[in-house]
Amino acid sequence: MHAPIEHWNERYQGDDYLFGTEPNVFLVSQQQRFVPGMQVLSVADGEGRNGVWLAQQGVEVLAVEGSPRAIDKARRLAAERGVSLRHEQADLLAWDMGVEHFDAVVAIFIQFVGPEQRARMFANMQQALKPGGLLLLEGYRVEQLAYGTGGPRDPDNLYTAELLREAFAGLEILHLTEYDTPIEEGSGHCGMSALIDLVARKPLTT
Repeated sequence: MHAPIEHWNERYQGDDYLFGTEPNVFLVSQQQRFVPGMQVLSVADGEGRNGVWLAQQGVEVLAVEGSPRAIDKARRLAAERGVSLRHEQADLLAWDMGVEHFDAVVAIFIQFVGPEQRARMFANMQQALKPGGLLLLEGYRVEQLAYGTGGPRDPDNLYTAELLREAFAGLEILHLTEYDTPIEEGSGHCGMSALIDLVARKPLTT
């Protein structure tokens, strides 16, 4: 079961940003892949740190998030940074991502679902990419459980390189790396962390 919207509204209460207001470091490291005018989907965008940064790159952003409270804070952050992006409040497990709508799909720490629901969501993300489109994903590896510095406590929700290679076998893997590093993303992600990063491209022809 994935956590209900009420759970995330509770986590996002208050004026502080749970995961901070600065973009994810891995996402920023891929800045050269974003070209102004691209159509980009930010999955489970939370309080907006990544969607707002993407909008600052000149791309057209659709940020999808389940928590209305998080979206309110994301809109405030966008206003402070002087950018605009589209927000949609939806249950990601029920929301239709469409077919070949996006030049890139960004999925940073979306590990709130188990294997069966994750497989469906990953399939929807791939389907939503245009031919030649990019998937950028970062998450925690199973080794994160020993650090306890953020992320899910259920090992079934964590990633391995083998899991991602299998899940995205239909895409061309451009970058896949596992590493441990300290991260500082608000109070939600803070300290030494076991990470895995993926960049993959949808083939131009199937």
